[in-house]
Amino acid sequence: MELKLDERVRKTIKYMRAMIFFGLFGLALATIVYFSLIAYAKIQGPPPLAVPQSTLLFSNDGTIIGESHSGQKRYWVALKDISPHLINATVSIEDKTFFQHNGFDYKRIAGAALADMKAMAKVQGASTITQQYARNLFLEHDKTWSRKATEALYTLRLEMNYSKDEILEGYLNTIYYGHGAYGIQAASIYYFGKDAKDLSLAEASMLAGIPKGPSIYSPFSSIEKAKQRQQTILQTMKSNGYITELAAQKAGIEKLKLVGEHQNQIGIAPYFQDAVKNALKTTLNFDDRTISLGGLRVYTTLDLEDQQVAEKSIETMIAADSEIQASLIAMNPKNGYVRALVGGRNYEESPFNRAIQAVRQPGSTMKPILYYAALENGFTPSTTMKSQLTTFLFDDGRSEYTPHNFNNKYAEEDITLAQALALSDNVYAVKTHLFLGEDTLIETAKRFGIKTDLEKVPSLALGTSGVRAIEIANAYSMLANGGKKVEPVLITKVENHKGEVIYEYEEEKKEVLKPELASVMTHMLTGIFDKKLNGYSSVTGSTLVKKMTRPYAGKSGTTETDSWMVGYTPQLVSAVWTGYDKGKPIELTAEKSYAKNIWIDFMEKALDHEPATKFKPAKGTVAVYVDPTNGKLAADNCPVKRLTWFAAGSEPTEYCTDHLEHVDQKEKKPELKKEKKPWYKRWFGL
Repeated sequence: MELKLDERVRKTIKYMRAMIFFGLFGLALATIVYFSLIAYAKIQGPPPLAVPQSTLLFSNDGTIIGESHSGQKRYWVALKDISPHLINATVSIEDKTFFQHNGFDYKRIAGAALADMKAMAKVQGASTITQQYARNLFLEHDKTWSRKATEALYTLRLEMNYSKDEILEGYLNTIYYGHGAYGIQAASIYYFGKDAKDLSLAEASMLAGIPKGPSIYSPFSSIEKAKQRQQTILQTMKSNGYITELAAQKAGIEKLKLVGEHQNQIGIAPYFQDAVKNALKTTLNFDDRTISLGGLRVYTTLDLEDQQVAEKSIETMIAADSEIQASLIAMNPKNGYVRALVGGRNYEESPFNRAIQAVRQPGSTMKPILYYAALENGFTPSTTMKSQLTTFLFDDGRSEYTPHNFNNKYAEEDITLAQALALSDNVYAVKTHLFLGEDTLIETAKRFGIKTDLEKVPSLALGTSGVRAIEIANAYSMLANGGKKVEPVLITKVENHKGEVIYEYEEEKKEVLKPELASVMTHMLTGIFDKKLNGYSSVTGSTLVKKMTRPYAGKSGTTETDSWMVGYTPQLVSAVWTGYDKGKPIELTAEKSYAKNIWIDFMEKALDHEPATKFKPAKGTVAVYVDPTNGKLAADNCPVKRLTWFAAGSEPTEYCTDHLEHVDQKEKKPELKKEKKPWYKRWFGL
């Protein structure tokens, strides 16, 4: 009997030893595996935290004007910009020991396993916030063992390489809140129309309950279940010491104002938005995926008020049944910031951006560039040439070119450069162009920012070689700012999803034109609105004078298929083009005036809140009164005098004597024969 007992004891001891051995071996193996995982996780380093996020476009006052995304509304916000109520509610209901554990809550895991064994089914979850974040970032939501093992590895890597705040921030920005809203900022906007930082306790406790089952606990799916879930969360927050019983009660009965709309401003300035996205790609070299899903914050130059005025001006000035198209671009001449941009009359019907992409004949709007070149080569506003029908011969007489004035009207006398510009005399322009050499205008246009290739032909002086509207607006900006180089600027700053600045525009201060000559050119361009220039009202801008409340400089341009008006004040430049997409001739009188009417309507309304600022002459500029008919210094007897700017040293020194003889004769002979009318009165039948 004792023998059998001893044998049983020995067997028991043997089994116990074996169990201890295997237990220790298993523990050692588990320890080795655990530390191997730790080492492997350490070697793997920090996992990337990038997730698809909406790229947002902002106007110059910080208003969101548009976004791009893949159907997921997701806007990353820093933890400091999330309501503490939402943070506390989420931690309380999802993972109350989040700030203490290393990624795994072993007590919850054991409890969940026991509950599952008793129920013989999966009834309780034990995933921590870190585990959920790992799953959202890197894994499919299946339930295989390999997925769970990979999730555990990612969880370790997150905990080892990122702070608890970074993990929590990432989690709150990636979880799904239903209705296409990913992350707390998108959810806050969708459900309550406010930023995540402004959520109240009641709102936060409602939102914190949705991720458990968005289709169940969304207040738009079931307000009853949403309120029940909210009460559960408020009680957990009270139990975990985040709020008092009184606060829980108040939040539980607070009436919430639900919105149920996503932030959506895609309809604002669609042509401008397209131009910004194109600039991100072609100028700043962002790839398409980063632009669409990189969570960029793109700060633009768009002025919402100016944009609205621009769109309204085009809408109201062009007849609704007209097929004519239009574009408008407005810039700040001091820095090149594009304040408004319209690329067509209906973006949905035609997204083609006529302000940036269309190459159209600029007509006489090219003349200020030509005449600036002339000023650099010794011309002055008083330089005279004869205006008469002229045929120019080329190639040893084998080719000829005959430019025509509007309505085939010619002075048949000498006219000044200032007159030629105000009247848009084509003969004077071609003579100037050929005198300077055809290369001169091409090279000068490049200095003015014209990048489109120009044809080396005599008619280039009349704007027969196509350019883009944005180029013309930019060129006139250099005149408006006194000769400083500017480029059209659409984007001032770009931030990544973390709020880090990855691009910021730096203004280049470079003088490309002579300031005194830019001033002279600007003052000559005021002449198209000034009937004093020739003593009559038929300057090319005469139809706009009654609508003007401030000084403007500008130039119109007309070809058979294109109509332009470009002009500026010291604060604002705008270029308007109208015409048919297929180059159909503009025949109706009303259609020929669209560009001018849109331009003055836009400028007057856009500048309504700005002071009426006069153009100031640059250093090295002098102003003298001249007789505009001959460009000489005005004498006391001259019937018309106009203050004219000249580069110092180039002003006329000879006084006008055309009227002295007439005065003397009139004193001696009251019945003197009637004097022949000057050319401008004969031209316009005055």
